This record gives sequence, structure tokens and C-alpha cells, in this order.
Amino acid sequence: MSAAEWVVRGIYFLAAVLFILGLKRMSSPRTARGGIQWAGIGMLLAVVATFFLPGMHHRWLMLAAIVVAVAVAWVTGRRVAMTAMPQMVALYNGMGGGAAAAIGATELLGFASLLGAMQADLNGQGLLHMALAVLGSLIGAVSFSGSLVAFAKLQGWLTRRMVFTGQRVLNLLVLAATVVIGALLVAGYLPVGLIVAFFALALAFGVLMTLPIGGADMPVVISLYNALTGLAVAFEGFALGNEAMIIAGMVVGAAGTLLTQLMAKAMNRSLANVLFGNFGAAGGGAEAQAVEGALKPIEASDAAVMMAYAERVVIVPGYGMAVAQAQHKIWEFARLLGERDVKVAFAIHPVAGRMPGHMNVLLAEAGVPYDLIADMDDINPEFANTDVALVIGANDVVNPVARTDPDSPIYGMPVLDVAAARNAIVIKRGRGKGFAGIENALFYADHTRMLYGDGQAMAGALVAALKELDA
Repeated sequence: MSAAEWVVRGIYFLAAVLFILGLKRMSSPRTARGGIQWAGIGMLLAVVATFFLPGMHHRWLMLAAIVVAVAVAWVTGRRVAMTAMPQMVALYNGMGGGAAAAIGATELLGFASLLGAMQADLNGQGLLHMALAVLGSLIGAVSFSGSLVAFAKLQGWLTRRMVFTGQRVLNLLVLAATVVIGALLVAGYLPVGLIVAFFALALAFGVLMTLPIGGADMPVVISLYNALTGLAVAFEGFALGNEAMIIAGMVVGAAGTLLTQLMAKAMNRSLANVLFGNFGAAGGGAEAQAVEGALKPIEASDAAVMMAYAERVVIVPGYGMAVAQAQHKIWEFARLLGERDVKVAFAIHPVAGRMPGHMNVLLAEAGVPYDLIADMDDINPEFANTDVALVIGANDVVNPVARTDPDSPIYGMPVLDVAAARNAIVIKRGRGKGFAGIENALFYADHTRMLYGDGQAMAGALVAALKELDA
């Protein structure tokens, strides 16, 4: 190994350390920003070092691609609204899987050309190389097309679950055909037509696997495809002998796998049930037991008075808050309550929103201190001692039928125990159902009042009413 290669490998090692330390710092909201910066510096070092690998070709094309990609990412990253962040993450994650698949395609076509020219068979090392390239290509292509479907669902371009008779059988046949063709490629049978068929089937499987999954399951799906993208990059790194790709892919794959498990656990469901079950149907879930009671509206002024004279208020945000961009007004309202010596906390469900940590990011954007934000397991015992629980834009994650109705599609999913609070106020635009397509028993409870209207407008009305009390 030349001196230049030793230097590059050393920089790769430093980049790996920064990746791991950065990921560690991302485990806490207080250090997450620094963790992202550390990981970014590590990636910058790895990219720059790659330019100096001996025998590297097409450096100007690489540089041009990087400049274009950075420009696009900079513009879109600055312009995208926080409500659109989940679909942006899905899209960018899909690009990572697509890049891994493209690397694999290049490797396979290169092998086909080489073996054709030499009229030779693969040796043991060549078989391993080919197997890793095929496996990375398969996983990357599935992640790419699946992430694009997830993006379309989150963006609202695909509003219905695509379910038809024999769908699972078709999916299994497509996967089996892809694996069989992949095995032929590994064995050294490499006509271009077969390579094209392999990628076409892999892309089709990603689409078919994601189409029937409903919107409520998107946090888990995004995490899963994130893990698959990392795995694909790691396999292609092995195929190319690139340590930076191996380490980065393994870190992303491991983190994505753990996050997927945590998301599935937060819904009390297995990953297989998420991928092949029926939960998450937008309006297609089985109806739960009939909900008794009536929806009882309340005016913003009365809701403000109720919370102004409470001792403890817990605010529960959901995706509706994100859509209304109401987080800043909600935080202003919470500050005004604090000035009246009302104890205020924010309760976050692990799958609230359409991306893991979506609500945490929105509240952090508004400036809510981290010590006021509580996870579900920490806050649930406190609801019994809460005077008012203010729910804004959350639905299924506060529905008590998840604990009481075995026939409900969300039965068994851990939920925020808002029903145990002495009073509940729900800010809601209309009478629509949540992602699971069922009525929310909390909304009909005797101690619940509905504050109908746009989330930001109603939060502003609460702020105005509270200021009038202090005038």
C-alpha cells in the first residue's frame, strides 16, 4: 500500500470516528445539532479523501456531480417547510438507496464486460464480490422505489392504500423472481437483458411492498427504508473495497434498524404486521364499538379561562399542529400560562407526526425548552394529576379505545393517557377521523371539549384571551 493510500485510510478512520460520535450526540436534543455537524465534517473528510485515492478516474465529473447535488440540497433544505420534512427525508433516503443500486449496476455491467472479454469464470473472490454487488443492488433498488412511494403518500399524491386480491402472492412471486435472477447473476450468467430484468423486478417489488401500507405506518416505513439504504451502501462498500462506505452504511443500517424496532414497539406491533397488516388504512380500518356521547364545543375564551386557573396543563401536539404551523403560537400560550404560575409540559408520542421525532423538531424550532418536553412513558403517570390536557392536531395517539376495545384496529398500541386528565380540550379543524379511520372515544368523553378551527388561529385566540385576562 502506498503512502497516499495510508493517508486516505487514516482519514477514513477519522471520518468513521466522527460518524459514531456524531450519532451518539444525536441521542440527546441538547447535543443533536453538534452531532449533525460532527457527522457532516466526517462525511466531508471522507469525500475529499476519496479524490486522492490512487487510480481514481473522472475526478471532474465527480466534482461536478457534488456541486450540483449540494446546490440542489441547499436550496431545497432551506425552502422546505417543517410540515414537509417527513417526505423530504423519505425522498433523500430513497436517493441514497438509488445511489447504492446505481453503483451495483455499474459493477455488474463491468463484470459482464470483463468476463465476456476474458471468456473466464468467476473465482471465489469474484463470486463474493458479485454476491455483495447483487445484494446491495437489490436492497438499494427496493429502498429507492419504496421511498419514492412513501414520499408520494406523505406529499398527498397517493391518498389511498392500493390493495387488491392476490396482492401478497404477487409480491412473493416478484421477490422470488428477483432472487432467482440475482442468483444467476452471482453465478456469472450476466447478459445485459438479465441485469435489466433484475433491477426492474427489484424496483417493482419496492413499489408493490409500499403501496398497501397506510399513512399511520409511515414513521416505521421511513425508518425501515433508512436501514435498508444503509445496508445497501455497506454491501456496495464491501464490493468496492471502500472503508468509508462500509462504515457509514453499517452505522446508518444499525441506527435505522434500532429506530424501526422502537417505532414498531411504540405501536405494539411487529414489523411483519406493519408491512403486511391492515392498520394504517386511511378510512379503511374496521369500525370499533359504537362511541357513546356527543361532541361538546367550547369557545377559545372559555378554554383560556379554564387553563389560566389550572395548576397543571399538559399540551399534546400532533401532525395537525404541524400542518397549521401552530407551534410558535402554542409556545407563546404556554409561556403566558407559565407567567401565571401554571405548570406546563409537552407530551410527545413516539409516532406522532409522519416521521420519528417530528414533534420534537417542531417544538425545538419554536424554542420550547427541552426539559418541558416529555416522552410518553414519562408523562403518562402524570395525566391523572393534570387539570387540563390540551390536544392540538393529535388523534389516534390519544384514543383510549387502544386500551379498551379489542376490535379496534389500534388495539394494543400504547397511547398518551389524556383520558385520565381531569379535563381535555381538543383543537381540531373538523370532525374527521385519524389515519386509522376510526372515531376517537376521547372526543366524546364527558370531560372533553372541542375547540373547532384552524390550529394556528385557535392558538392565537387562546393567546388573545389569556392576555385579556391579564389586562
